Amino acid sequence: MQGRIIKNISNDYTVQTSSNERYVCKSRGKFRNMKITPLVGDEVLFDEKQSYILEILPRKNELKRPPVSNIDQVVILTSVKHPDFSSYLLDKLITIIEYHSIEPIICFTKLDLLEEKERQAMRTLITYYQKLGYQVYENTETEKIKKIFQDKITVFTGQSGAGKSTLLNHLDVNLELKTGEISLALGRGRHTTRHVELIPLFGGLVADTPGFSSIDFDMNQACVRDQFREFEKYKEECKYKDCMHVKEDHCKIKEKVEDGTILKSRYENYLQFIREVEDYGRFY
Repeated sequence: MQGRIIKNISNDYTVQTSSNERYVCKSRGKFRNMKITPLVGDEVLFDEKQSYILEILPRKNELKRPPVSNIDQVVILTSVKHPDFSSYLLDKLITIIEYHSIEPIICFTKLDLLEEKERQAMRTLITYYQKLGYQVYENTETEKIKKIFQDKITVFTGQSGAGKSTLLNHLDVNLELKTGEISLALGRGRHTTRHVELIPLFGGLVADTPGFSSIDFDMNQACVRDQFREFEKYKEECKYKDCMHVKEDHCKIKEKVEDGTILKSRYENYLQFIREVEDYGRFY
């Protein structure tokens, strides 16, 4: 039979079929020999009588923390106050998520805590990300957010205190217990139980992932550059074909930063990411 792994507790894998039947299976020893670990999100072939996973079907993507595969989208919860807005963290998450061929969705929280001048500045920022083609929501737009889950595997992430669990519970009050379980399972606070689970939500599956924001860049400098959507439109106008938009002369990207077309904070974050990759020594 074929199904999807929706839960892993101590290497007991719960596999759900298209007809919503569930089977708890073990992993065959051959996967260990092949150095392959089944992940929550995997589409698998399994023996329902012997309760063994027989084959892991090809993945379209995977994350190490949390260990989840075949993700369609990541909702980045971004607080603007308490904790304060961090363009660095937002852009870092967007860069890493897009590198893994996953669609980032931005959700701003706590806009009601801003002064009017701060709110206007944030509106300008939101408009910029929307023009880049990103889906952007405020956490109060619950009816709009409910529509994004249909037929998708969704991961939630963001800075601690941004309101991930609060938003999930506002979307579905029945999730209060489940959200608590997931938070405990994925290592929030003092709990260390290794338990990953996808839960149904509005026609899709969702996982809450505290700690995801701490992952590092697992890519080279050119890959970092290629995740910045606004660079695509102007890169052909640079003097050098493989321009990194850092120290090169006649760089169109730097010109567009100077004239305000490209958001200065995005470009400054890009330069920081390039330095971080260089410091890690990841040259390919």
